[in-house]
Amino acid sequence: MCRYSHPKQRCFREGGRIIRTQKWITILFRTIFTFLGLAIGYVIVNFMKKTDFFAEFTGHTIGLVAQIAIIVLFGLIFLLLSRVLIKLIFNFVNVAEKEMQNRPASDLIWGTVGLVAGIFIAYLISIPIYRLDLPVIGSLLSLLVYMILGYLGIRIMMRKRGEITTAVKEINLPGFSGEKKALKNNIRAVPKVLDTSVIIDGRVVEIEKIGFLEGPLLIPISVLHELQHIADSSDSLKRTRGRRGLDSVKRMQEEGNSEIVISEETYDDIPEVDSKIMKLAQDVNGVIVTNDYNLNKVASVQGIQVLNINELSNAVKPVVIPGESMAITIVKEGNQAKQGLAYLDDGTMVVVENGYDLIGETVDCLVTSVLQTAAGKMIFAKPKEQEND
Repeated sequence: MCRYSHPKQRCFREGGRIIRTQKWITILFRTIFTFLGLAIGYVIVNFMKKTDFFAEFTGHTIGLVAQIAIIVLFGLIFLLLSRVLIKLIFNFVNVAEKEMQNRPASDLIWGTVGLVAGIFIAYLISIPIYRLDLPVIGSLLSLLVYMILGYLGIRIMMRKRGEITTAVKEINLPGFSGEKKALKNNIRAVPKVLDTSVIIDGRVVEIEKIGFLEGPLLIPISVLHELQHIADSSDSLKRTRGRRGLDSVKRMQEEGNSEIVISEETYDDIPEVDSKIMKLAQDVNGVIVTNDYNLNKVASVQGIQVLNINELSNAVKPVVIPGESMAITIVKEGNQAKQGLAYLDDGTMVVVENGYDLIGETVDCLVTSVLQTAAGKMIFAKPKEQEND
């Protein structure tokens, strides 16, 4: 039960608690940086002693004062620098937190495994470096090796996690025969690259969920950035569409049957998102899943296979043939004189000749012709009574 009767009061109290927490963290970091500066100053003073820098002041108070002054000076320098360093740390933490929120848990786990593997390899490489007996250069080289191999470990694991999983499961272990068979079926599936329009549309979630769209499903990082940009728009309609797209991605990750892969390929030399999607599809020998008519045409010209959800929707609509009868309700006037318009349950429009006087009524009609267009199917019919007349 909430301790505060008013929600604004609760938010104010919680906001104040967060501010106080950040204040104590800032004080802690400034203290740590100050002691770090004092420690560095102490190390420098000891180094100066070994080089006989204070030999002339041995036994004099001025030598001791100079040593203390150097230590305190480094402490003050790091205290002054701590404000900038703390700001950089907070900015880095915020960016890292925002980045991790857009990542599935599997990516974080694989990235951690890659980091640990990279650090272990860096440790093995650093052993002969330390034996070179180069105090400063050896430490810098070792640090550089740790940074490079740690980063490489993360990148390699993120990119090759599918192949690594496949290799592990290909090992003949007792009890893995069922998983091995399912994995082989997955390997035969062609990668599907989803574009922004089909994710916002949302129907792809249900299509994948019931098994009509087998994976792996690839979502380019550029598409996620575009969805986030749309979700942050000042226009309420765009903002709603962007949030619906992000929700669709989350639902596919949590409820879907296929592997959802966030592609890290940025293709910085390609400015347009659609061009990046086509490039990724070519690189992985996959197909594009989209609702975008223009992307459909351009990809087809470049020889890239396209799965259009709108075309699928039109393809699964009930088939009607001329001469077939149907009972429909005429709801409004058509474009031509004396025409009436009706709609089937799947949204297909039916144009009824001489149906203007029958608006609001349910009548039996005969199909006279069917017209298939890029926008969908259109049925032309006339009332049965007029056919009999």
